[in-house]
Amino acid sequence: MTLTQFDNGYWYATELKKFAETIRLPSAGKLRKDELERAIRLFLKTGEIKNPTKRNLSISGMRDVQRGLRLDLPVVVYTNDKETKDFLEREAQKLAPGLKRKSGVRYRLNRWREERLIKGVKLTYGGLVKEYVRLNQIKVPFARIPHGRYINFMSDFLAVEKGATREQAIKAWRKLKRLDVPKNYRSWLESQSRKVR
Repeated sequence: MTLTQFDNGYWYATELKKFAETIRLPSAGKLRKDELERAIRLFLKTGEIKNPTKRNLSISGMRDVQRGLRLDLPVVVYTNDKETKDFLEREAQKLAPGLKRKSGVRYRLNRWREERLIKGVKLTYGGLVKEYVRLNQIKVPFARIPHGRYINFMSDFLAVEKGATREQAIKAWRKLKRLDVPKNYRSWLESQSRKVR
């Protein structure tokens, strides 16, 4: 497979994990989809097998949620489960009543948390709640997620295709996924113009 073929494909996390395991990427099963993509792209480009993350992938012990979530609890073994999300939301509402969750906040909160922990910063769940509130209150749109093909496509499609529904955007995405082109709105638009000719 070439790098272009990889980039023009759409890969589920399970497929990426299998690929990463075949090239013997360490800790493949513990990596996020974006990390797997980055490692596989590096391998296809250079032949180098390198773990793409600096975060600790072998954290063991009792999960924080099992210890009882509270604001002064240190973040040690964080889990992105319903109970933790509900805790963050509930505590955020106490700090900022009526706060509406902005799309993309949880992703950014998780990256913020990981970056701090990698740098050795001690975090508490109170600190996470404050950052969650801050991120939700940012007025300007977030920068694009570089690997968020689906998210970026949906955003572009709905912004440009006036009056389009979410269902129409999903249908267009499904068509785009089957094409051997980059997975973005521009490629979908070009594929539609070729059909018209």
